[in-house]
This record gives sequence, C-alpha cells and structure tokens, in this order.
Amino acid sequence: MSRRLGLAVIAANLVGILVLVFAYPHLMVSPGPLVAAHSQLTTDCASCHTPWHGPDPARCVQCHVVAEIGLRTTDGTPMVRRKKTSSFHQQLIQQNCNACHSDHQGPLRTETNRVRFSHAVLRPESRMQCETCHTAPRNRIHANITGACAQCHRPSAWRPATLNHRTLFVLDRNHSPTCVTCHTGGDYTRYTCYGCHAHTEARITAKHVEEGVRDVRNCARCHRSASESGESEER
Repeated sequence: MSRRLGLAVIAANLVGILVLVFAYPHLMVSPGPLVAAHSQLTTDCASCHTPWHGPDPARCVQCHVVAEIGLRTTDGTPMVRRKKTSSFHQQLIQQNCNACHSDHQGPLRTETNRVRFSHAVLRPESRMQCETCHTAPRNRIHANITGACAQCHRPSAWRPATLNHRTLFVLDRNHSPTCVTCHTGGDYTRYTCYGCHAHTEARITAKHVEEGVRDVRNCARCHRSASESGESEER
C-alpha cells in the first residue's frame, strides 16, 4: 500500500468518525445512559448541551421551574411526596445545576467519583438552616433537642460533633431531666437550674447568702453533680 493510499484511508476514517459523532452523539461521545426521568432526551443532546461548552444550566430551568422543584413535575402535575427541595433550590447562590447533578449514569460513576454536594453553593444566611433540608436523627441524644443544629454541627462535616456531659455537669441518678429542663429556648450554650421544682431562685439564693455566696448564677462552677460538695457520686 502506497503512502498516499494509506493517508487517504486514514482521512476517510477520520471523516467517518466525525460524521458519526455529529449524527449519533448519544452513541459516540455519551458517558452513559441518561437517568430514567430524562430517558426521552437520549437522542436530543441539544436539549441540555451547548455545542463545545457542555451542559448549560440555563437550559435546565427552561423545563424545571426552580420554585416548583420537589413540588410539581415539569408538566405541572403535583408530586405526591413533597420533598424538602423547593426552598433549598431557591437558596442557591447561582443556578448551577451541574454542581450537584449529572444525568449520565456512566460505568465510571461510582461512589468514589460521584458528585458531592457542597454547602458552599448555598447563600451564607442559609447554610446554618439545617432543618430546611435535613430531618433530625431519631436517637436518644436528639430526641429532646429543639435548638439549631449549628450549635453542635457544621456544614463542612456532620462529624465530629461529640458531647461529654460529664465534663460540664454530671447527670447522675438525681439529675436525669430532659434537655429542655435546664436549656430553655433551644439555646444549649446556656443553662438554668431553676427549671426544676426542687430549685427555686429564692430558695437557692437564701441558702447561699447564709454562707456568704451571693453569685448563684453559675451553679456548675461549684456543683458538678447532685451532691452539695459538688463531687460526683458515680466514681
């Protein structure tokens, strides 16, 4: 085979590949099949993609009204199960759908390379409103928690968020109340001992005045447990 003929064959193959790329892009360059909800767009790449620039978020909102995401489908049908997504999408700094969503479920789309959500895409005033999207865990610690999640958790990571109450006040058999007994108004940075019927402010003040103690606001400073000496009975 002559060099000229070889170059002609290579050129013909390249032209054929280019033709196939433009004629059947969903077969030639697609990273994988679309999600079921968008399967009808398999052969219509231009619905989401701008030539040479990839997926365009501006085209997403042509079908998905931001204020109705999670409430209605794209044809206006109310969704049976309403998700906590409507207010969430309205709180984004910009409507960049590609920051979280990838409609192509390709073979390389595994747990290690999946698009991870970053709270940085939210407006600063919304990043601490965890309950807008998240439901509190159903465990013993969170059962009686009514305050803001941000008092213990941070958007950067759910863990670590530990609380060793013994380092603050020992909850022994004489002190086993619910959180709201001592922490009122959902503020867990403060506490009061006057939420219990056994400790009234007048009674505690009178008892301490006899001993020359006038500042009775910070009880845990002297009393770390139920005993009057402040020592824990659980040693």
